[in-house]
Amino acid sequence: MDSTFSALFTALTTAVQGAPVIALTAALVWGVLSVVLSPCHLASIPLIVGYIAEQRELTPRRALALSSLFALGILVTIALLGGVTAALGRMAGDIGPYGNYLVAGIFFVVGLHLLDVIPLSFNGAGQVARPGRGLAAAFLLGLLFGIALGPCTFAFMAPVLGVTFRAGASDPLFAAGLLTAYGLGHCGVIAAAGTSIEAVQRYMQWNERSPGLRIVKKSCGVLVLLGGLYMLYTA
Repeated sequence: MDSTFSALFTALTTAVQGAPVIALTAALVWGVLSVVLSPCHLASIPLIVGYIAEQRELTPRRALALSSLFALGILVTIALLGGVTAALGRMAGDIGPYGNYLVAGIFFVVGLHLLDVIPLSFNGAGQVARPGRGLAAAFLLGLLFGIALGPCTFAFMAPVLGVTFRAGASDPLFAAGLLTAYGLGHCGVIAAAGTSIEAVQRYMQWNERSPGLRIVKKSCGVLVLLGGLYMLYTA
């Protein structure tokens, strides 16, 4: 498994340094793999799936908006932390164990909520006049979750960042394209996972009281709690 991962890492690193079309495609693929191959990023999947399963009157557009805003929140925090920590002379995104503790606490609260242990209101139930409430909460969750992902994310971003820094002076448009492609791949996985629960819910004709949806929510709650434990373990 390690040799396969190393070979894949080497191949994509080489591709990112190739011709523009190949490099942009490799950056996009590497953005996808940065979620799929990373335990800390995979923890975001049950979190957003469980969050979206909580929403009422869910539509494909709203599911896509919620999951995309969550992913965007992650990237915004990572970009800010990367810049600040690099300026302070630390490894990009590394803020020590405190970010893990914060995110672990959020995971425990959300996980217990999905298990119906702690009552929370993410979707503004009973406040139809404020449809943006759930969207803002999704973005906030992404911002908070991104705090713990600094070192993990920048380890995967290293090949893209290396080429971006070298190309930045001579071809800033290409450098921006590499980072955009990586971000699209990274956000695309999370957005697809979040949107898929809406498709399943619509196909199965589930509502918030359906046994199937409750099983999905509780399963996500258990996975989110395990994600919190993983954050503590890696702190």
